Amino acid sequence: MTSTLSLVISCALVAAVLASKTERAVLLSCESRQFTRNGECCIECPPGEGVLKKCGVTQTVCTQCLDSETFSENYSHTEECKTCTQCTGLMRMETPCTDSNDAKCICNYNYFFNTVTGRCEQCTVCPLGQGVYSHCDHDHDTVCEECVDETFSDEENSLEPCLPCTICDENETQQANCTPTSDTVCYNPSLPTDVIPTSDLDISSSSLPDPFLPDASYSPLPGGETTTSSAGSPRFLGHGLNENLIPIYCSILAAMVVGLAAYLIFRRWNSCKQNKQAANNRGATNNQMVTPEGEKLHSDSGISVDSQSLQEQQQQQQQQQAQAEVQPQPSHSHTQEQIVVRVDGGPQPDSPPPEV
Repeated sequence: MTSTLSLVISCALVAAVLASKTERAVLLSCESRQFTRNGECCIECPPGEGVLKKCGVTQTVCTQCLDSETFSENYSHTEECKTCTQCTGLMRMETPCTDSNDAKCICNYNYFFNTVTGRCEQCTVCPLGQGVYSHCDHDHDTVCEECVDETFSDEENSLEPCLPCTICDENETQQANCTPTSDTVCYNPSLPTDVIPTSDLDISSSSLPDPFLPDASYSPLPGGETTTSSAGSPRFLGHGLNENLIPIYCSILAAMVVGLAAYLIFRRWNSCKQNKQAANNRGATNNQMVTPEGEKLHSDSGISVDSQSLQEQQQQQQQQQAQAEVQPQPSHSHTQEQIVVRVDGGPQPDSPPPEV
């Protein structure tokens, strides 16, 4: 009896172990570890596709996510397509949204993300005496450092580091030492230093040169600016001179355009005039024997005719017609007379018969 009981227990244990191994093998082959009612392993939607219908009675149904609108980053049999993140306010887009990745937003330029407050804050500006050690970026603030070892920074900024101090030349004397907030001041005795401020000059003195300074010349500039120049120093030009030249250039350009247009119009008018004159000459030459009807037709067609030559031709034609009518009249009357005499039976004249 005891041996039978132990055999039954042993068989039960073996069956349990085999069942657990079978279940484990099935679970390992099914990545989703979920099954339909029919025992099929639920499939997972890949990145770029979301679940349209979850696995249960039937198999999982996936759908494609819309680029720049929705996305899905992981394999899943339950997650749907998510809406893309919109970068607003002080945030700007670093990478755009795709069907498989969400948009990545970072802080705008001159701002950084403060992990303590959880928002974008403006970058720090280094004060006087400090330069930029590390520039501000979207994930960290500006890092400033003290200006030491012959360096200085004389303005507040968030871009420039500490600048090296100026070293005076051999012919210069140092008037002020370099400090963290100011540069070295050097003095050259050979350079002129008698620059008269504008406020100390009146109109009469500013417009006349100084006869006691042969190497320097004063030139008044627009706006009341006065400069001092010498043979070895560059000459300063005020901003007003360049501003006054712009209207002059515009006027010259406008005059050139108007002149060019006038020249083209004159050339066109002269060409039309020459063409018209040539047409008149050709019409007068080709129409020497033009009748009044022809003259009327030519005048109607727009071609001018020499009226004086036409009148002379008409007069000549009329004279010729008149002479032709006058000459045959005596012969005609004489013929009539001969015919009358012959009918009456009278004597015939001694004159020869008329020429036919």
